[in-house]
Amino acid sequence: MKNITSDTAYQYEVAFQVRDYECDLQGVVNNAVYLHYLEHARHEFLYAKGIDFAGLHAKGKDLVLIRIEADYKLPLRSRDRFVVRMNIIREGRLRLVFLQDLYRLPDEKLVLRAKATGVCVQNGKPTLFEEVNRAFFSSASS
Repeated sequence: MKNITSDTAYQYEVAFQVRDYECDLQGVVNNAVYLHYLEHARHEFLYAKGIDFAGLHAKGKDLVLIRIEADYKLPLRSRDRFVVRMNIIREGRLRLVFLQDLYRLPDEKLVLRAKATGVCVQNGKPTLFEEVNRAFFSSASS
């Protein structure tokens, strides 16, 4: 599971299949639907590391997306299978960046490349996200 843009391996991947209702009149996945795929993949990545959104919210912490960039390379169509592969990095002290690549299966053609930036908010203010630091950046100080 190697990242095509670097020598770093991907940290996580999750597979999907396009559903009919996600396609537009042109017969391809609507551009906004890709954002749902990316969001679901980020949530699954965090859950796989033991980070529960509902549990965090109950503690007064919310992980919020503040920016997303997406480069569309190739359309998906109904019933296409695909995988979202990703890494997480820190940008500064408080920002978390998910680097996400979406590939069609089985030919492994790059469909979309995205960069999603988020922060943890507590009481309306950005704060250090200790749970993510422990799960992904064990050498980082909290």
